[in-house]
Amino acid sequence: MKVQLNGETRELTDGATVADLVERSGLEPERRRGIAVAVDAEVIPRSAWKSTELAEGQAVELVTAIQGG
Repeated sequence: MKVQLNGETRELTDGATVADLVERSGLEPERRRGIAVAVDAEVIPRSAWKSTELAEGQAVELVTAIQGG
C-alpha cells in the first residue's frame, strides 16, 4: 500500500501502523521522542501509534520538535 509521508510517497505492507511508519521514517531512535504524527490532519496520540492502522492513500505528517534559542 502507498501513503504520503510529508508529501513523499512511501510503500508499506498492508496492516502497517503509525508506529511502523515512524520506525521506517529514517529518524534516529533518540530523535523519535520529540515528534508528533497526524494522519489526514488528525493528530494521533503516541499511545495510539501501535494500534492505528494506515490505509492506502492516507496523508501522514510527521513533525519533529527542534530546540532553539
